[in-house]
Amino acid sequence: MTTSKGTIQGYNGIAINDDKHQIILQAQAWGSVGEQQTLQPAVKQLKQQLDKLQTEKQTDKHAIKFTADSGFNSEANLEFMAQSGFDTYIADNQFRKRNPLFKESETYETEQEKRRLKRSKGKPRLFTSDDFHYDEVTQTCRCPAGNEMWRSGINVNSHHQQYTRFCGYLKDCKICPLQQQCMRKPPIKTGRQVQFKNDESRKKVSYIDKMKVKIDSPMGRRHLFIHGIANDSAVSNLLSFK
Repeated sequence: MTTSKGTIQGYNGIAINDDKHQIILQAQAWGSVGEQQTLQPAVKQLKQQLDKLQTEKQTDKHAIKFTADSGFNSEANLEFMAQSGFDTYIADNQFRKRNPLFKESETYETEQEKRRLKRSKGKPRLFTSDDFHYDEVTQTCRCPAGNEMWRSGINVNSHHQQYTRFCGYLKDCKICPLQQQCMRKPPIKTGRQVQFKNDESRKKVSYIDKMKVKIDSPMGRRHLFIHGIANDSAVSNLLSFK
């Protein structure tokens, strides 16, 4: 576990509870910091627990609703949950930014920036692919500093999507005045890399894109709001009656 005092040994406690009674149905401590890899085994254990409880089979109209926060959001997890039989709602890390209630909120933006600066220890925000000038017709790319980049890969498969990948010339990146805004560390072997979705991949709707539409709906926002209350209540009960 990475902390302000360095890396220490830690664990990640993951629990699944119901929202009506705050009863914990599945829980396990994991020796890894990340949450994404814990979802699928946790859901499999949950299903086994529900089978033991002999819960009635649910119809599509009354499917069990399953919610989770953005730490569990990934293409692989959403594809798995789509086949699970649960009516799933999993947030992504841009969920609140797309919410009209937060869009014009100066308080929200200020607090978000404070958290970002704390995580990055005051370092500036790095350039994203949107800051690069990509010409799909000529298959060329220029970085924010205006330097030409070389195409390092085509039809690169990543997260069930295909990308065209570019890399900056090392000689350019080493002396670039925008280096601190572009790279976390000074380049040693390769320059800045960036990739863009191919035309066919942009047409293909991913599970992440489908989930964005679902959770951005009024019903989706309601379920994720309830999710926060249900989980906090379960933890509060543990702290109150320990």
